[in-house]
Amino acid sequence: MQEIFVSEIWSYPIKATQGIAHEEAEIDTRGIVNDRRWLVTDLEGKFLTQREFPRLALVASKYEAQSLQLSAPQMPNLQVSAVAQPEELSVTIWETICQAQSYHPEADAWLSEYLQTPCRLVYMPETSRRQVDLNYAQVGQITSFTDAFPFLLISEASLLDLNRRMEYFLPMNRFRPNLVVSGALPFAEDTWKLIRIGSILFEVAKPCARCTVTTVDQATAERGKEPLKTLATFRQLNNKIYFGQNLLHLNLGKISVGQKVEILELNPQPICA
Repeated sequence: MQEIFVSEIWSYPIKATQGIAHEEAEIDTRGIVNDRRWLVTDLEGKFLTQREFPRLALVASKYEAQSLQLSAPQMPNLQVSAVAQPEELSVTIWETICQAQSYHPEADAWLSEYLQTPCRLVYMPETSRRQVDLNYAQVGQITSFTDAFPFLLISEASLLDLNRRMEYFLPMNRFRPNLVVSGALPFAEDTWKLIRIGSILFEVAKPCARCTVTTVDQATAERGKEPLKTLATFRQLNNKIYFGQNLLHLNLGKISVGQKVEILELNPQPICA
């Protein structure tokens, strides 16, 4: 049997913006450290993503010990203090309400100018505890400003299978995973229930239902019809289109590119396989 291993690790400091590739990543209670700890919202606190503003795909962020740096086309680079403002507020992601802190007025002004709409940047402090859906998680399993789960895993073979069905190839970044694995058969991840990477145990919680963000070219912010058009022909169930698997981590530590993925338990009733 061919060995399965981690080929890519990604985090996205500001939800809906460009990702950062890691050779090694530390995992805390929410997932990869600093993954989606920042969020762009409208002035009422509703989250904004590439669904409404595809141009967020072109925003790059870099977090260091003392500053958050932002860049985007036709915008001056911005560097602001890493310390969030003391103002507390509530923000809405789908059906959940999360506690957050306003971040920096310069970041608010920069993003508002770039998106051409009033908005603000908020931060999830340590005191904010966003519970993962209890239909899939235990009490106390939390996440950051992700759509729903701390991790998204996709195999290279699954993307290759999809690309072979289309007229042109799409890169993995269309699907914004945290973990990419190599060596598995196409869609083998549908059948996994419990896996181990290094010292970290991951429970495969549910398939990831995909939305129009996957149709946004992450290099140009242009929107098309793929891959949803093709995925709908073989990955649709109950009016939802699935690609990739959402994971919950069961302990803390570090993971690295190149580490073996051990399949400890299979799902007796995979939804999409």
